[in-house]
Amino acid sequence: MIRKFLQVAALAAAVLAAALPIIPARAAGPATPNPEAKPMDLTHTALLIIDIQNDYFPGGAFELEGSEAAAGQARAALDLFRERGLAVVHVRHESVRPGSTFFLPGTPGADIHPLVAPAPGEAVVRKHFPNSFRETDLQAKLQALGVQRLVVAGMMTLMCVDATVRAAADLGYGVTVLSDACAARGLEFSGEKVPAAQVHAAFLAALGMVYAQVEPTAAFLAQARGE
Repeated sequence: MIRKFLQVAALAAAVLAAALPIIPARAAGPATPNPEAKPMDLTHTALLIIDIQNDYFPGGAFELEGSEAAAGQARAALDLFRERGLAVVHVRHESVRPGSTFFLPGTPGADIHPLVAPAPGEAVVRKHFPNSFRETDLQAKLQALGVQRLVVAGMMTLMCVDATVRAAADLGYGVTVLSDACAARGLEFSGEKVPAAQVHAAFLAALGMVYAQVEPTAAFLAQARGE
């Protein structure tokens, strides 16, 4: 009885399978591009590169964690801005405070790193304070260029990037911070050591609350290219 039931069930399954159309499996492949996607309008936008200088790199007087990788991401953004003929402003720190040990005037460590070195015609601002607007002509240069929005890459996340982004927002600029195009250094507070990655994340998280849009370089570049 059971055997006969199984034979009937198998026959029914075979008939059903023969009656159904065969649907071939779809091969995996890249996502279909969105035909409606358009490159981001970067009119009135400038790339602001802050203090990517030799002393922050291996062998320098004040090495940061991940400085080489961050500079590589900054270069990717720089290439896009140069391709589009958009404004680029470099900020270079010189330490004149008594007791300073890095970014000393006239030393190789104070030079902008070759990976993001200014091209002819690109503005360079020299500063002596964490806030790139303080006692510099940065604001005047941006106004002359008609800049309304800044895309920021640089070092250190916890100091000059933070101070400059907050000042820029207070001055009315829209700001995007490229999170992986910035680098930080570990800190210590009340005997507790805070790793560089945590310092970096905490400062970016705080900026992202009010002062800036914070995103990885690849995400920004994809939007900029309409991908």
